[in-house]
Amino acid sequence: MARHIVDREKSYPSSLASDSLRHGPGRQSYDSRSSSQRDYVYPPEADFESVYERPTGIRGLYYHPATQVALLGFVCFMGPGLFNALNGLGAGGQLDSATNSNANTALYSTFAVMAFFAGSINNILGPRLTLLLGSMGYSLYIGSYLAMNIHRQSGPFVVAAGAILGVSAGLLWTAQGSLMMAYPTEADKGKYIAIFWAIFNIGGVVGAAVAAGKNWNSTAGTVDNGTYICFLILTCIGVVIPMAMADPEKMLRSDGTRVAVQRQRSWKSEIKGLWVTLRTDPFILLLFPMFFASNYFYTWQFSGFNGAIFTIRARGLNNLLYWVSQIIGCLSMAMLLDQRSLSRKARAYLGWAVLFLTVFAVHTWGYFYQRQYTRQSAKADIDIFDKRYIGRVFFYVSCGLMDSMWQTTSYWLMGAMSNDPAKLAFFAGFYKSIQSAGGAGIWRADATKTPYLNMYLSTWAILVAGLLAALPMVFIRVKNHTGLDDEALARMDEDGHVMSTQEAVAKGQGQI
Repeated sequence: MARHIVDREKSYPSSLASDSLRHGPGRQSYDSRSSSQRDYVYPPEADFESVYERPTGIRGLYYHPATQVALLGFVCFMGPGLFNALNGLGAGGQLDSATNSNANTALYSTFAVMAFFAGSINNILGPRLTLLLGSMGYSLYIGSYLAMNIHRQSGPFVVAAGAILGVSAGLLWTAQGSLMMAYPTEADKGKYIAIFWAIFNIGGVVGAAVAAGKNWNSTAGTVDNGTYICFLILTCIGVVIPMAMADPEKMLRSDGTRVAVQRQRSWKSEIKGLWVTLRTDPFILLLFPMFFASNYFYTWQFSGFNGAIFTIRARGLNNLLYWVSQIIGCLSMAMLLDQRSLSRKARAYLGWAVLFLTVFAVHTWGYFYQRQYTRQSAKADIDIFDKRYIGRVFFYVSCGLMDSMWQTTSYWLMGAMSNDPAKLAFFAGFYKSIQSAGGAGIWRADATKTPYLNMYLSTWAILVAGLLAALPMVFIRVKNHTGLDDEALARMDEDGHVMSTQEAVAKGQGQI
């Protein structure tokens, strides 16, 4: 049973509100008065939502948005989380970083292309099938490293597996971003991002703990076969989780509003939707530099720092602490971004300022360590009992905090621009596409033996540039509420025509 409510952030004439309550959004009332006697029309910015009674009991728990975001977290726990744990060991746990860097270059190159168009694929196939297809590539990728441990000439297979994973990951992360940003209410977006990010990073924690435990007494420069086998089994389990998730079209948010309204979908309309999203909301372009930077720092952190100067035992422990710090960072940033005592725009400014200060603090600290070695002079000999270890591991933990704060803020800003799952799928695709383009470039730089200091300084500069580019978007585009007038894609019909807000309400497309 649905009841219709007027946009909570706006006030309209009482006659408009009462009529919408009686008849619902977009329905004509049979008013006996002539048109000249009627004292209202739907204003262009009118926005109506239908509020439904949420299910209770086990069904209510299963269909709760937090439950579905948690399941989404476990999908990524078993795939990208374990991939991160492997990558965080430096060189994918191998002694020679060249193959790993080339594989990552291939991965991020195909990822960048696929993710840009993955929003259209997600909107046609649906998020569950897209997640299922997207999770399959991680098993192949980890299996390729096991093959390389057994047959040292398997480098080309690892690179090919990386390219395939890029296609797969583009699908997974686009579906993930769409659901994670669409399921919460506007007041809880930071919290839901944190729920996902914490569970996802438990994958990195578990994977890092397994790797650290199995290699604690190792003096070799690579991880053993058992580590790769454990990771491979877990990624195979992760493939089946999307099949247990709810259909988004049956989901209600915690306030009773529907997450997604079924639309007529075609490849033509979805490709046009990609263009409509960019044309009608060009402020997303101001976030592209921030997206570009969002994985750029991994290369120096994993390969130029953790993989370059620590023993395999220290690398394993560092990796574990790095992913634990990610959980702390995302929870802290989410609390700040969801502060209900502040307006959404004020929270956006505060989050931006905290992130800006964090970037400078972390990179000023790291600069003093990077000055002490070069790619040629670096020796992987700092162990956990070395007196040089303590300061460096705390710095590495601060890198993990910064990473999760950056990702949380990026997703929160996108979520502040829209509540429409279809539009958010495009945003998530843009995010992962541009992010992967940056990753491909810097991993290629690592493969060609670019000096570590150059990589470090470019990372710092790109992070600062990303934040500066995002500031005008925060100033102009972030509002205290997202209404139907902000959702051009939700107002687009099956022919690709974008209706006015008034037309959309009249045709029953007034829900986002």
